[in-house]
Amino acid sequence: MKRFHVHVHVEDLDKNITFYSKLFGTAPSRVESDYAKWMLDDPRVNFAISTRGHQAAGLDHLGFQVDEADELSELKQRAQAADMTLLDEGETTCCYARSEKHWITDPQGIAWEHFHSLKNIPVFNEAMPASVSQSVACCATASSSKSCC
Repeated sequence: MKRFHVHVHVEDLDKNITFYSKLFGTAPSRVESDYAKWMLDDPRVNFAISTRGHQAAGLDHLGFQVDEADELSELKQRAQAADMTLLDEGETTCCYARSEKHWITDPQGIAWEHFHSLKNIPVFNEAMPASVSQSVACCATASSSKSCC
Protein backbone atom coordinates (compact mmCIF):
# COMPACT_ATOMS: atom_id res chain seq x y z
CA MET A 1 0.00 0.00 0.00
CA LYS A 2 1.23 3.48 -0.78
CA ARG A 3 1.40 6.42 1.61
CA PHE A 4 1.40 9.99 0.27
CA HIS A 5 4.50 11.96 1.31
CA VAL A 6 4.77 15.72 1.78
CA HIS A 7 7.91 17.49 2.95
CA VAL A 8 7.82 21.17 3.91
CA HIS A 9 10.83 23.33 4.70
CA VAL A 10 10.14 25.52 7.75
CA GLU A 11 11.96 28.36 9.46
CA ASP A 12 10.94 27.60 13.07
CA LEU A 13 10.73 23.88 13.85
CA ASP A 14 9.17 24.17 17.33
CA LYS A 15 6.48 26.61 16.20
CA ASN A 16 5.57 24.32 13.28
CA ILE A 17 5.57 21.17 15.43
CA THR A 18 3.02 22.88 17.66
CA PHE A 19 0.90 23.97 14.68
CA TYR A 20 0.90 20.63 12.85
CA SER A 21 0.37 18.64 16.06
CA LYS A 22 -2.80 20.64 16.65
CA LEU A 23 -3.83 20.33 12.99
CA PHE A 24 -3.33 16.54 12.93
CA GLY A 25 -4.53 15.98 16.52
CA THR A 26 -1.36 14.06 17.42
CA ALA A 27 2.31 14.57 18.21
CA PRO A 28 4.96 13.71 15.61
CA SER A 29 6.14 10.10 15.44
CA ARG A 30 9.75 11.32 15.18
CA VAL A 31 11.39 14.56 16.31
CA GLU A 32 15.03 15.53 15.85
CA SER A 33 16.77 18.90 16.26
CA ASP A 34 16.16 19.76 12.58
CA TYR A 35 13.30 17.44 11.57
CA ALA A 36 9.85 16.15 12.55
CA LYS A 37 7.60 13.55 10.94
CA TRP A 38 3.98 12.46 11.36
CA MET A 39 3.01 9.01 10.05
CA LEU A 40 -0.74 9.48 9.78
CA ASP A 41 -3.26 6.79 8.94
CA ASP A 42 -6.22 9.11 8.31
CA PRO A 43 -5.35 10.40 5.82
CA ARG A 44 -2.56 7.93 5.03
CA VAL A 45 0.34 10.38 4.75
CA ASN A 46 3.98 10.73 5.77
CA PHE A 47 4.17 14.46 6.55
CA ALA A 48 7.65 15.79 7.33
CA ILE A 49 9.07 19.20 8.14
CA SER A 50 12.68 20.30 8.43
CA THR A 51 14.94 23.30 8.80
CA ARG A 52 17.79 21.77 6.77
CA GLY A 53 19.23 23.45 3.70
CA HIS A 54 19.07 27.02 2.53
CA GLN A 55 15.86 27.11 0.52
CA ALA A 56 12.93 29.37 1.39
CA ALA A 57 10.19 28.06 3.64
CA GLY A 58 7.49 26.14 1.78
CA LEU A 59 7.02 22.95 -0.18
CA ASP A 60 10.25 20.97 -0.46
CA HIS A 61 8.96 17.88 -2.28
CA LEU A 62 6.12 15.37 -2.63
CA GLY A 63 6.24 11.62 -2.98
CA PHE A 64 4.96 8.15 -2.36
CA GLN A 65 6.28 5.89 0.39
CA VAL A 66 5.60 2.21 -0.32
CA ASP A 67 5.39 -0.77 2.01
CA GLU A 68 6.91 -3.32 -0.38
CA ALA A 69 9.86 -3.36 -2.81
CA ASP A 70 7.64 -4.53 -5.68
CA GLU A 71 5.49 -1.39 -5.30
CA LEU A 72 8.63 0.75 -5.66
CA SER A 73 9.59 -1.23 -8.75
CA GLU A 74 6.13 -0.61 -10.22
CA LEU A 75 6.44 3.16 -9.68
CA LYS A 76 9.88 3.13 -11.29
CA GLN A 77 8.64 1.16 -14.29
CA ARG A 78 5.68 3.54 -14.70
CA ALA A 79 8.01 6.57 -14.72
CA GLN A 80 10.38 4.93 -17.21
CA ALA A 81 7.50 3.89 -19.50
CA ALA A 82 6.31 7.52 -19.52
CA ASP A 83 9.83 8.71 -20.49
CA MET A 84 10.18 10.70 -17.28
CA THR A 85 13.70 11.66 -16.31
CA LEU A 86 14.48 9.49 -13.32
CA LEU A 87 17.25 9.79 -10.77
CA ASP A 88 17.75 6.38 -9.16
CA GLU A 89 19.58 6.68 -5.82
CA GLY A 90 19.22 2.99 -5.02
CA GLU A 91 19.78 2.25 -1.33
CA THR A 92 20.67 5.43 0.49
CA THR A 93 20.26 7.15 3.83
CA CYS A 94 18.29 10.30 4.40
CA CYS A 95 15.90 11.78 6.96
CA TYR A 96 16.99 9.42 9.74
CA ALA A 97 16.17 6.35 7.60
CA ARG A 98 17.81 3.90 5.22
CA SER A 99 15.68 3.65 2.08
CA GLU A 100 15.62 2.49 -1.51
CA LYS A 101 14.53 5.46 -3.63
CA HIS A 102 14.30 7.27 -6.91
CA TRP A 103 13.20 10.77 -7.97
CA ILE A 104 11.24 12.36 -10.79
CA THR A 105 10.42 16.03 -11.37
CA ASP A 106 7.06 17.33 -12.63
CA PRO A 107 6.74 20.00 -15.36
CA GLN A 108 6.64 22.76 -12.71
CA GLY A 109 9.93 21.57 -11.22
CA ILE A 110 8.39 19.96 -8.12
CA ALA A 111 10.43 16.97 -7.00
CA TRP A 112 8.62 13.65 -6.42
CA GLU A 113 10.35 11.06 -4.25
CA HIS A 114 9.38 7.38 -4.49
CA PHE A 115 10.84 5.36 -1.64
CA HIS A 116 10.72 2.19 0.43
CA SER A 117 12.02 2.72 3.97
CA LEU A 118 14.12 -0.18 5.21
CA LYS A 119 15.04 0.91 8.75
CA ASN A 120 15.51 3.94 10.99
CA ILE A 121 19.01 5.28 11.62
CA PRO A 122 20.25 7.67 14.37
CA VAL A 123 21.58 10.37 11.99
CA PHE A 124 20.02 12.54 9.27
CA ASN A 125 22.18 10.87 6.61
CA GLU A 126 25.36 8.84 6.32
CA ALA A 127 28.32 9.27 4.00
CA MET A 128 27.53 7.88 0.54
CA PRO A 129 29.53 4.94 -0.79
CA ALA A 130 32.20 5.72 -3.39
CA SER A 131 30.07 3.92 -5.99
CA VAL A 132 27.51 6.74 -5.82
CA SER A 133 28.30 9.98 -7.62
CA GLN A 134 29.33 12.74 -5.23
CA SER A 135 27.04 15.09 -7.17
CA VAL A 136 24.00 13.20 -5.89
CA ALA A 137 23.04 14.68 -2.55
CA CYS A 138 20.49 13.42 -0.07
CA CYS A 139 17.08 13.99 -1.62
CA ALA A 140 18.49 15.11 -4.97
CA THR A 141 16.13 15.31 -7.90
CA ALA A 142 16.62 14.84 -11.58
CA SER A 143 16.96 18.61 -12.03
CA SER A 144 18.26 19.97 -8.74
CA SER A 145 19.48 19.14 -5.26
CA LYS A 146 17.04 19.19 -2.37
CA SER A 147 17.71 19.35 1.33
CA CYS A 148 16.18 15.96 2.11
CA CYS A 149 13.05 14.14 2.96
